[in-house]
Amino acid sequence: MKKIAIIGGGISGLTAAYRLHRLGVDCTLFEAGTRLGGIVETHREDGFVIECGPDSWVAEKPWARELAIELGLGDEIIPSNDHNRRTYVLQQGTLVPMPEHMRMIVPQGQAGIDSLLSSSLFSEEAKRAYLQEPTRAAELKEYAIAHAGEDESVAAFVARHFGQEVAEKLAAPLLSGVFGGSIHKLSVHAVMAPFVALEREYGSLIAGLAARQRSGASLFASLRGGLGGLIERMSAALPPASLRLHEAVTALTHTGNGWKVQAGHGQASFDTVLLATPPQQTSALLTSLLPGAAELLPRDSSSAIIIALAFREHFPLPSGFGFLVPEGSSESRLLAATFVDQKFAHRAPDQGRVLRAFFADEDLMDLPDSVLVRLGMNELTNILGHPLPEPAISLVRRWPASLPQYEVGHRERVAALEEQVASLSGLRLLGNAYHGVGLPDLVRQANEAAQWAASM
Repeated sequence: MKKIAIIGGGISGLTAAYRLHRLGVDCTLFEAGTRLGGIVETHREDGFVIECGPDSWVAEKPWARELAIELGLGDEIIPSNDHNRRTYVLQQGTLVPMPEHMRMIVPQGQAGIDSLLSSSLFSEEAKRAYLQEPTRAAELKEYAIAHAGEDESVAAFVARHFGQEVAEKLAAPLLSGVFGGSIHKLSVHAVMAPFVALEREYGSLIAGLAARQRSGASLFASLRGGLGGLIERMSAALPPASLRLHEAVTALTHTGNGWKVQAGHGQASFDTVLLATPPQQTSALLTSLLPGAAELLPRDSSSAIIIALAFREHFPLPSGFGFLVPEGSSESRLLAATFVDQKFAHRAPDQGRVLRAFFADEDLMDLPDSVLVRLGMNELTNILGHPLPEPAISLVRRWPASLPQYEVGHRERVAALEEQVASLSGLRLLGNAYHGVGLPDLVRQANEAAQWAASM
């Protein structure tokens, strides 16, 4: 009987274990912590559904939805309230709405152009840059072809199309909100691959997006009872004997025809290992096996602190999903905030509110929960312009080094790393350090890794 070890019980490792179980292949899942799912966690209390990590998945990517349906959660899938999809940027003490009908940095159709031209976020010069971008299609396509295969920063890519102002006012807060990193370091090939493909085919991003007009489907999707439902269903499907919680793996040894895994309760032998740990732990486990691996793994990872606040009293909020704070802003220590009950239905009882505030400052990590809650409340009060009532529920989650940074050259480094790993038969890497950070991409990677392990 084939023996497979999965190291790391976050969404990637757990999904791989579930997929192997569905394929009829036994495995052992090692998790250093006391729970499965990693940063995917849902708190349910008194009619509130509060996400402690990600709150949704990108709806156009199918893999998370397919998993939910397979787990019997199809009727639980809910769309984001896109009729109310507005996001703000903090500018000089004011929440300025981003233009509507945008696909990240690119206006969609005439409605997007009209919204852009009426926006107070941009100067007249930036608006002219948008209007001129389709007329520069041949020039932009020629550049893309001449530099095919060369990576560059998100900042350089956006500035080439729409100018530096758009890069700083729009791309920077959007990307820091998703990836927690600087657009001057993030790889455009790794984090905006669809836009790179549009440039290569059409030159103009505006023209390319118009040619590939999306349907009116919602941008995000989630589960009525929260994303924790995925974790709960997969965990329940696995044999209890296969789960080794609170058991950190401290060493991996390649024996030539298999693997020895050193964990809390001794050493065990396996034919195949799926390594689904964060980069720092992956580096430690691979150092003796592949001395060059550490240089190829993501060098930096950003941290996040989530302050979730649930209120029984209804109070006014700007219409929309929430706001972003530009990178390096002196106006607020917040990175972003989400108006949760406006983004999704079924998140609060009648007249209730749920807000989530995000910090990325490492120096806040060790502060007590009560101090972080008060800091989050104060920052929200200052930005929203009115005091908030006392929350009925407040939660703090610290996710240190949870978001690996896909810096320029990321794809090439990952390809080189995976080539090295392939030299050690029976080992595969998966997780958010390699081929995408969102739930659908992590589910896809886990499915592929499980199929690979089952066929070995």
